[in-house]
Formats: sequence, C-alpha cells, structure tokens
Amino acid sequence: MTWKKELSELQSRRKLVEKMGGVANIKKHNDRGKLTARERISRFVDKNSFEEIMPLVGESVYEGDAQASFTPKSSIDGFASVNDRRIALSAGDFTVKGGMGKGASSASAGLGQEKSITQEALINLIPYIRLLDSAGGSVRNFEKIGRTYLPDGNSFVNPEVELLQEVPVASAVLGSVAGLPAVQAPLSHFSVMVKGISQIFPGGPPVVKAALGYEIDKEDLGGAAIHTKISGCIDNLAENENDAFEQVNKWLSYLPSSKYEIADRADFSDSPNRKEEELLSIIPRDRRKTYNMKKVIDLICDTGSFFEISPFYGKSRITGFARFNGFSAGIIANNPLFLGGSTDVTGGSKVNRFLQVCDIFNIPVVMLADEPGFLVGLESEKQGIERAGARLMSTVCLSKMPIFTVVISKVYGVAGQCSHRPTGMFKRVCWPSSNWGSMHISGGVTAAYKSEIGQSDNPEAKKIEIENRLKNITSPFRTAETTGQNIIDPRETRRHICLFLEQSQRVLKRQVGKSRFLFLP
Repeated sequence: MTWKKELSELQSRRKLVEKMGGVANIKKHNDRGKLTARERISRFVDKNSFEEIMPLVGESVYEGDAQASFTPKSSIDGFASVNDRRIALSAGDFTVKGGMGKGASSASAGLGQEKSITQEALINLIPYIRLLDSAGGSVRNFEKIGRTYLPDGNSFVNPEVELLQEVPVASAVLGSVAGLPAVQAPLSHFSVMVKGISQIFPGGPPVVKAALGYEIDKEDLGGAAIHTKISGCIDNLAENENDAFEQVNKWLSYLPSSKYEIADRADFSDSPNRKEEELLSIIPRDRRKTYNMKKVIDLICDTGSFFEISPFYGKSRITGFARFNGFSAGIIANNPLFLGGSTDVTGGSKVNRFLQVCDIFNIPVVMLADEPGFLVGLESEKQGIERAGARLMSTVCLSKMPIFTVVISKVYGVAGQCSHRPTGMFKRVCWPSSNWGSMHISGGVTAAYKSEIGQSDNPEAKKIEIENRLKNITSPFRTAETTGQNIIDPRETRRHICLFLEQSQRVLKRQVGKSRFLFLP
C-alpha cells in the first residue's frame, strides 16, 4: 500500500495556494504596477531560500468529500535568507480579498494551532520583515460570521510589540494599507513607502466621507508626501518596489539579528587613516554662511556607506547608519541647511527614536555637533519644544551605547548638552572651528548688558563693543587650557572614530541585551 493518492492531493492543494487570488485578480494587481506577494518574496530574499509556513491554510468548500473550491489565506508567511542571514517574513496578498484579515490561520485559534510567523521570529530571535499590502478589515465579515465582535486584536499584535524589544523589525508599505496593517507600518524600527503606489490610513476615503462629510483621494489622505515629510510615520521613500527591498536589506545590514548580538563587521578596504583635505575648508569662517553636513559625513565614513533614515522628516537633524573601518555606527548630526541646524520638535523626536534603536541593538553612535540650540519662537512653543528637549536629554543620559562626539562648530545651550553624556563609554573631540557656551553671544549680550547698553550715548556701538570683547574669550583653545578638551585636525577625525569603534567592541560584548529602553514607536 502506498500514499500516492494523498501525495497527489497535497500537490493539488499546493497548486491551489500558488494561484493566490486567481488569474483575474493577479492581472488587475499587476495592471496597477504592483508585484504579487510571491513575486515580491522572490525578489526580496536570496534565491530558493523561502520556506513557507502554514502553506495549506485557507477556506475550502466541499461537495461531499471532494474539495470544490479553495481560497488561500491573505498573507504568505515563512522563513528566508537575505544576504545569507535568516529572517522571518510576512507578505500581504492583495489578490486575496484585498489582503483583508489573515484567513483561517487566525480565525481558528485553539488546540493544534501552529505558531504564527511573529511567534516564530520571537522564538528564533531573527529579524522580522513585513511586506504590507492590505485593505484591512471589512464589514462583510460580520455577515459571514453572523455577528459583530469586540475589537480584541491585541491578542495578535502582542507578539509584534514584543518583537520590537528583541529583534530588528522593518515594514515596506507596498500598496493602499488600512486598518491594523496601517498601524503595523510604523510598528517597526524602520519603514519605507513606494512613491505613487503606497498609502496608509486607519480608514480610507469612504470612511472619511461617512465620518467627516468630505471627499479626499487616497494619495492626499495618506500618501508618501504626508507620512515621510509631515507626520513622520514612515521613515523612507522608495522610487519603486525593488528600491524598497534594497533599502530594507541595506538597513538590515547594519544591525545584528537580535539585541543579544553585535552587528557583524563588514568587509573593509578603506584605510582608517585616510585624510580628506576638503575637511580643512568645509566650515566657512563667516558663520553667517552654511555648509553641507552630509558631505562631512561622506568624507569621514567608509566610502559610500552612509544610509540616511528619515531624510524628509525632522530635517534639522540627520540620522542614519554608516561604517567606519567596517564597524557599524549610528550617525546623528545637526543639519545647518535647515533651520540653521536648530533642534526642533520633529528633529528631536527623530533623534530620540533613532537613539533607542541604536541602544537596543548595540550600535555605537557618532554625533556630529553644530547645535545653535533648541528652536525658539511661538510655533516651537506651541509644539512643546521643552518636552521634546526633556525627552532627548533623558534618552541621551539613559543610553548605554558608546558615543563619540565631534564638535564641528556651534554647541550652545541645553540642546548642546544633548551631544554629551557624563557616564559610560563617551569621548568628545573638537575642531578648531568650534565655539560654545550657554547661549549665543549676540542674544545674550542684549539681555545681560541691557542697562549698560541703554545708558550709552551710542547703544548699537556699545553692543558691538561688548560682543567683540566677549568673542575674544570664546576661543576653543582657552577651554582646552583648563578642561583638557582634545582639539584635533579635522583631517584626523576618521582615524579617531575608527579607533574608538574598535575599542567599543569589548564594551558592547559586555552590554548586549541590557538596554534601558522599552522601544515605543
């Protein structure tokens, strides 16, 4: 006796699963310029590495003992390798009911239920990647089950929240995503949208129309322009789906597989002693003129290694990953090209979140400081700049990661304090172009010498006289005389950072898994 009949049925069922939502739905999906879930997986992971879990789950209609029809579940889940690293993966299948729900795999929880992919990622301590393309829930489900239900979806979300505290999680938004999947997009350490095809919202245009009475198209409601520039819900923007996959892969390359490990050192050929002459002239002597901080980053890190996170949100601050002599590092810098580099609420929020990611996953941080101070003014006050500043200061002080700060130019006030940490492995060097203090001289003179200036026969001349007098004592060398602060040749910056990061590896090994932060998106 053999089991050929059952094996034949197994093969038949697998073929039904691979048909996804059927030829017509697949064509409609492709005609929108979108890849199917299985095409996405094929392009994203290493060749032939995908191992699907619960591949036979779905809804069948039987005629007698024979299966008459079959609808697969609306997500494709499994394990795979990305650049030879094992990951867990979930891809929403929009061709099946618009990606609504998880199908029978979540509806039939109980005895004998197999573990979800999120549970598997948590158990195996491997990165978890979402390829999101789902319209969320539907009122059709109420008619199907003959009742409504209490929204107890956190039973499914709980392992995803736990994952954020243990392993790297990334989300690629690859279509119009609503309901729970829309919240899952920022429920990650890194997220990316695709220009023109991606939107997220808790409720789409029909829901907005019913609730608020106005019409709006899905791009204006929840497109990339909203979420990568204004709301900050999504980190990065991709030109197309392949670009999105490449960004997720690159982001992942800087991180370990879990918080209990250290990021691998990449292949390196860029000498740690490389000196860039351009660094001598990149900071203008006229402080009213500006410069490109991203150019500074490119000149000191391993060539071509900088990967920016959230480039369109909180633009007064720059965050991202880079490598120095092959070692992974988080980059935090002021951006003089936007708001003069002053830290505003959005910039502070971006830095705060990024610092927590670095701390949880044992990534040392390099800070490039040119800080004029927290953004002042009425609008900044309305947004709560003080609370944003308090959060940032708290995160810096609580962080356990090795931090290397390069003071490039200005470091003023309370915001300037956020580039310093008094505990743990911390080092700071300064360029000769640096100057610092509790506040700007120009604004400080007007306040501190108000009476003297007001009583002068020529108030403006008196103000200039006092400012020039004070400027004479702002030389960084005067500070170094007393404090021992190290002032370096800008061309030596890369060498100092490379040495620090190499030394930091011993500290990182002692601190793995000991982050003080509970990551909250």
